[in-house]
Amino acid sequence: MKRYSAQIALIVALAISLGVSLVSDNIDAYYLDIALNVGINIILAVSLNLVNGHTGQFSLGHAAFMAVGAYGASIFTLEASQQLIPMLGGPSAFATGTAFLIALVIGGLCAAICGWLVGMPSLRLRGDYLAIVTLGFNEIVRVILQNTSGDGPFGGPLGLKGIPPHSSFFWVFALAAICVYVVASMVNSTYGRGFLAVRDDEVAAGSMGINTVRYKVTAFVTGSFFAGLAGGLYAHLRTTISPEGFNFLKSFDIVVIVILGGMGSTAGVVLAAILLTVLNEFLRDAEEYRMIVFSLLLIIMMIVRPQGLLPSLPFLNRKKKSA
Repeated sequence: MKRYSAQIALIVALAISLGVSLVSDNIDAYYLDIALNVGINIILAVSLNLVNGHTGQFSLGHAAFMAVGAYGASIFTLEASQQLIPMLGGPSAFATGTAFLIALVIGGLCAAICGWLVGMPSLRLRGDYLAIVTLGFNEIVRVILQNTSGDGPFGGPLGLKGIPPHSSFFWVFALAAICVYVVASMVNSTYGRGFLAVRDDEVAAGSMGINTVRYKVTAFVTGSFFAGLAGGLYAHLRTTISPEGFNFLKSFDIVVIVILGGMGSTAGVVLAAILLTVLNEFLRDAEEYRMIVFSLLLIIMMIVRPQGLLPSLPFLNRKKKSA
């Protein structure tokens, strides 16, 4: 039974997501919106934690992959889903859900391809090069989207409007649960120990025969795919997206969640995503002080608790064995 505990937890999470979604009409729209933002931030933070926390790289461009996923999924929904739904039997929950799932997967794959294109050349380098490259990629994506024609598929500076609101409680938290399950399974598997080896000592891992570039690219592409899924969910929640919504500050917010939660701690990152999303909502009326508050939190955490809110489970296991 213990062997299948992760699978059972995933099934329970999917069942709870479906149950809450069925009664979501009775939930206050304001609190439901905050909950959906929490779910999307969990996907973004857990996927970035695979790169930054478990593999030891430092990406500063997660918002760019979110943007690629958001635009890819939205364009498919606006341009192609109307032709696809009649082929699936006409307007129905099944046809709409299937078209939405295809749109999300297309957005995720677009982001994963971009992740592979950016990661293949930059991940062969060491040090802070990945942070510089991903930061540049974030700005490149934003500027390209910003300077396209308003009549084109990307909508120019004003972005895309009229995106159908398909992101429900079920879709957001079911994909968040799948994201947590996939990342945790990868890291805790025999293959996934390679991620931790690369993080702890890349030179030693390479000398032991571990293909460090392949592990880093795998983590980067997987993280980009889930960021694309989160972007698709975000676009179909807000129904309007623009390039400015995916600037460097968005990437900074995700990095802050990962650092406060604990680099390499999936549970800590999930907790931090919940706390910071709620805190961000409290600071909505004081937007000009939000960056100050977040920066102070980072400084305090680095001094008081540098391992984050919750330490990583492998860290706990090592402590338990040595006791």
